[in-house]
Amino acid sequence: MIINMSHGSGGKETNDLIKSVFAKHFKNEVLEKMEDAAVLDIRGKVAFTTDSFVVTPLFFKGGDIGRLAVCGTANDLLMQGAVPRYLTVGFIIEEGMDTETLSKIAESMAATAKEANVLIVAGDTKVIEGKGGVYINTSGIGIIEEGINISASNCCEGDAIILSGTLGNHHGCILSSRMGIKNNISSDAQPLNSAVLALLNNGIRVKAMRDITRGGLGTILNELAESSGCGADIYENEIPVNMEVKGLCDILGLDPIYMGNEGKFLAIVDKIDEDKAINILHNVEASKDAVVIGYMRQEQGVTMITRLGGKRVIDILYGEGLPRIC
Repeated sequence: MIINMSHGSGGKETNDLIKSVFAKHFKNEVLEKMEDAAVLDIRGKVAFTTDSFVVTPLFFKGGDIGRLAVCGTANDLLMQGAVPRYLTVGFIIEEGMDTETLSKIAESMAATAKEANVLIVAGDTKVIEGKGGVYINTSGIGIIEEGINISASNCCEGDAIILSGTLGNHHGCILSSRMGIKNNISSDAQPLNSAVLALLNNGIRVKAMRDITRGGLGTILNELAESSGCGADIYENEIPVNMEVKGLCDILGLDPIYMGNEGKFLAIVDKIDEDKAINILHNVEASKDAVVIGYMRQEQGVTMITRLGGKRVIDILYGEGLPRIC
């Protein structure tokens, strides 16, 4: 079935679309009530976030727009030390989209939500004129356990900067797909529950965390430095980059430091815990390539120690980091 404007009217066609696609894949006891708002059981301190996803192409090696939407929102909650619990999903669908394609996206979202251990409890659908695309907005709620305090303000001189894995895979995947470049670069889109909760549940003194999405490592580190009042020294030799991603960067003149990811994060941890933290992360599939890439310092700014021993100032990304990757 092809989506047309009547599917956004709120009538029979809308109900048919919701039942045949979204209710089918997102089925759970909260959503099944089909109320105007989900009633949730939440106690204690919560984290709340929202994000929108407009990636092209909709499907790519290692994922799709639906997987991105769930991973992106769940991971934002995890970066505050919150355990993701509930998501809402809003679809803006362009007329001309095939419901078979939409169903594949919804199915992927449902599988990723199960992977991230979250429930999709409410949603909305709008249909607009267009060329058969789809845009997704997700909001999420997570529970912050007693004693968890993740904030850039906790950072201090000497804290270890841990990177959970290789840079640039998602950005390289999307760019390759859009340019018709054949390679084996696959998106790293994944929920980070296992890695983050492994750190928190094993008593690692985590000061701050950030997932490395748009703007890349360079931008994220500068944001952390500004928020914390500290600076950072990182070492080029320690930053892992997949060989195929490195080859793509060399050909196209890209810098992995500014490339986006969808399954990597930075953790700032007390220096005393850095070895223990690395050992824990190496035992989790999502962070098996984790490495200490540098340390926080007192003076603000971000500096990279190059392979030749020189110093390079790392600033935030300027301009548009093409292509749009999420």
